[in-house]
Amino acid sequence: MTNLQVLLLIGAFITLTLGSFIWYIATWDAEAEQPITYLTPQTMGAFL
Repeated sequence: MTNLQVLLLIGAFITLTLGSFIWYIATWDAEAEQPITYLTPQTMGAFL
């Protein structure tokens, strides 16, 4: 692989990573998620 191909692959990876993060934040629905303050040891179950 040439240096240009490596740089293009790195750029594509960074673009996809940032793009997916931005998509996740943009489509986040806070109303549909339970706030973290409501998590108790009983609701966490196997995590303890």
